[in-house]
Amino acid sequence: MIGSMIDVAVIDDPAAAEITLDPIRARLLSELAEPGSASTLAARVGLTRQKVNYHLRALERVGLVDLVEERRRGNCTERVVRATARSYVISPTALPAVAPDTERARDQLSARWLLAVAARLVRDVGELIGGAAAARQQLATYAIDGEIRFATAADRAAFAKELGDAVAELAGRYHDETAQGGRRHRFVVALHPSRRETREVEA
Repeated sequence: MIGSMIDVAVIDDPAAAEITLDPIRARLLSELAEPGSASTLAARVGLTRQKVNYHLRALERVGLVDLVEERRRGNCTERVVRATARSYVISPTALPAVAPDTERARDQLSARWLLAVAARLVRDVGELIGGAAAARQQLATYAIDGEIRFATAADRAAFAKELGDAVAELAGRYHDETAQGGRRHRFVVALHPSRRETREVEA
């Protein structure tokens, strides 16, 4: 029996990334949050068992689904599989030639630079998760996610400045370039408008 399913997996293999972009295979991954076989999935996704089995084999080849068990059904063997994660994020590593570069146009007010920083975050944390899993160690991370409503653009700008100053002061207080055995950590602070779907309806 396979181990427990992880919540989020980072895809850095180009072949795996390409497969997840196929709508049918993405649907199958969603359905495989619980173990299933080609036979049980066929009716749900509206395909023949043979077609589903073809797609499942492709997902298994790139490590997106794992074999749970094999069951004998008359003269056939039914393969029961499950997705390796409940959700997936594609790392910029899967598209190295066109991955965003954080060293290009380092503008704190640029949305494109923010995306490059976010892409680097996905890449770095994805690689760290893989290394920690291989070493059977916990990965020490921390994140804050919140929402704030500003009355004016001036208030937003003032908040951004105060936040930057506070973070710089805090980082300066704890940063120790000469610490023996110390380990560098990267921190990211971002501010952007909320998507319209998550904003409260204004009167």
